[in-house]
Amino acid sequence: MRVCMIGTGYVGLVTGTCFAELGHEVICIDKDQGKIDTLMAGQIPIYEPGLSELVKDNIARGNLRFSTDINDAATFDATLYFIAVGTPSKETDGSADLKYVYGAAEDAARAIQKAGVSSYAVFVTKSTVPVGTSKDVAKIIEKFLPVSKFAVASNPEFMREGNAIEDFMKPDRVVVGARSEKARALLEELYRPLTRQGRPLVMTSTVETAEIIKYAANTFLATKISFINELARLCEKIGADVEELALGMGLDNRIGDKFLKPGPGYGGSCFPKDTAALIKTARDFDSPVEIVEATKRTNDLHKQRMVDKIMAAMNGSVAGKNIAILGLAFKARTDDMRDSPSLTIVPELQKRGAKLTAFDPIAAEKAKPMFDQSMVYANDLASTVKNADAAVIVTEWEEFRRANWRSLAGTMAQPLLIDLRNLFTLQDAETFGMTYVSLGRDTVLPPTGH
Repeated sequence: MRVCMIGTGYVGLVTGTCFAELGHEVICIDKDQGKIDTLMAGQIPIYEPGLSELVKDNIARGNLRFSTDINDAATFDATLYFIAVGTPSKETDGSADLKYVYGAAEDAARAIQKAGVSSYAVFVTKSTVPVGTSKDVAKIIEKFLPVSKFAVASNPEFMREGNAIEDFMKPDRVVVGARSEKARALLEELYRPLTRQGRPLVMTSTVETAEIIKYAANTFLATKISFINELARLCEKIGADVEELALGMGLDNRIGDKFLKPGPGYGGSCFPKDTAALIKTARDFDSPVEIVEATKRTNDLHKQRMVDKIMAAMNGSVAGKNIAILGLAFKARTDDMRDSPSLTIVPELQKRGAKLTAFDPIAAEKAKPMFDQSMVYANDLASTVKNADAAVIVTEWEEFRRANWRSLAGTMAQPLLIDLRNLFTLQDAETFGMTYVSLGRDTVLPPTGH
């Protein structure tokens, strides 16, 4: 099938490339000439494991091409136009800003009209959009194309950054929402390489259902994260172990163990934006989602409480102390800094007079413009923690887990590891020869005389 992907950000680039890998012909459109030039040269503007090789392979195969001109998509005679542009939160009320979605729909419809293409086209919202957006998209397209010549559908994405290709190729489910039988049949055909492998296709009878599934899924996962983070704080007060608690809960198959891992708070491109957008939508329809509101509120507070935890571990003051910040991205296996906990933790520590040295194996260059210039950046873990009064794990990079902490402890001014990701068991931490502070568990102290 011939597919046009409008937008080559994270979702658009990964999705378009994976469609090409499935054997479809794909053209990716983006107004950013620099980004398109980079992609045509076989270089990737984002970090996602395995994506660079997949892009190069499919360019060479002729299945994948790039352009800045939407008119190229019309002459390409695409059947499916995916809208995968940004929907950032508005600062005023947290609602999703849909100007890029509407602009993409208008540009594509205008290009089809201009090219005189008479074939049927399906416009698919891949961007995460509030309920009702597809109706608005249809109204825009109607200005340029006969109603009989197009349909609008919703096909939300469920890709995790750092695991996006696997999530696309081996999805838990594919969700498609459309009222048009013809559109549903075309999308069913598009995904047939996956469904014939047994991957479930959830075909909803309305676009609105598909639109809200995405928000419901993400806000539920965000709620699980906030829930276990709150219980981690309670565990510290009552002498319980949050890791054992999560195990005891997660083995109940009605609950499951995913997203029951305490950490410094959720971030990234999806959870913060989607919780805010669902809250706004629910208020607009006078049906508030108070659980989601509490989830967002507790996550914001939790990031601040991570600063309090660091302070407490350092006897109430970080003034003049050398602190190693390990990880800046919102999670491992990505360079995404959006709403990362580090964006709260680092400035707050600096306000309190801490001297910070940071190391992130992937995200450092993206992170630098976001922080005060006084922070020093190291090129490896060893030089980051050398002479530090404390090391704080903010992102769960595997190299932090694999490190020889017993050796590193000997290079620190004060052997103190504050693990905001609970990367280690308490039994492991007892071998480090240092004070180990984690979330929702006892503090491990070094052997007497260390």
